Order: sequence, then C-alpha cells, then structure tokens
Amino acid sequence: MSPTPESPNYAATAQQWLTQHDPFSAWLGVVLEEVRPGYCRLRLPVRPEMLNGFGLVHGGITFAAADTAFSIACNTHGRQSVGLGATIDYLEPGRPGDNIIIEAEEMGLKQRIGVYEVRIHNQDGLRLALFKGTAYRTSQENKLLADN
Repeated sequence: MSPTPESPNYAATAQQWLTQHDPFSAWLGVVLEEVRPGYCRLRLPVRPEMLNGFGLVHGGITFAAADTAFSIACNTHGRQSVGLGATIDYLEPGRPGDNIIIEAEEMGLKQRIGVYEVRIHNQDGLRLALFKGTAYRTSQENKLLADN
C-alpha cells in the first residue's frame, strides 16, 4: 500500500517518484522537504546553468520550481489534479549559490477547483517571488505514488 501524505516517509517516497517519473523535475534538481495534504515545501539548489545573461536565476527556473510545488500540493488529496492557470510576480532575483525554498499552500479547495499560493524565498528568507495556481480536480484517482 502506498503511503499517504500524513505518513512520515511520504516526502521521501514522493521524491523517489519524482526522480523516476518526472524527468523535468528530476533535471531541475528539486529536493522535497515536506509534503502533507494541501502543502509542499521543496528546495532548489541553484546551478550555474540556471542563470540568465545577467548572472541571475532565470525566471523560467523559478516558475518551473513553483509549478512543481503547486503540482505536488494539489495532488495530495487522492484525485488527479491539473493546473488551470498560474501567475507569478517576481520580487527579487535569485543569485548564484542560492538555495531557493518553495512553499505551496492550499488556500481553498472545492469539489472541482483548488487554489494555491506558492511562496518563493532564498535561504536568508528574502522573498523572491509569489506564484498563484488554480487546479482542476479530475474524477480520476491520483497517479502520484500509485505504483509504489
């Protein structure tokens, strides 16, 4: 039987699932730190190839990491959820050597729609961006961790 988001080893199992089944998130290098119903916290160590021409973290990297946290948080309720839309506001740039912390938290959950706020900051607590995602909850069983 697969662990549930309330299980102590869920984050490790979800990390293994991401590594095996989500090649983009695996390439991105996200490290899951905590997962519980409606919540995900992950860390992204900044690598040199993640920088733009100004030597700062490319906005697409920040968005992609936030989207991964959003996806995990909205798929913790047993039904497959997919993103309907997302926006991001960039507040400060990420820098070389940063460990970016991304926290996705459920703000509202209804039968078919979930709304999530994703806060992105660096290791010093400097707020880098704010992401908002809206998810559609399908009637299909969640595929995350289904084969573990």
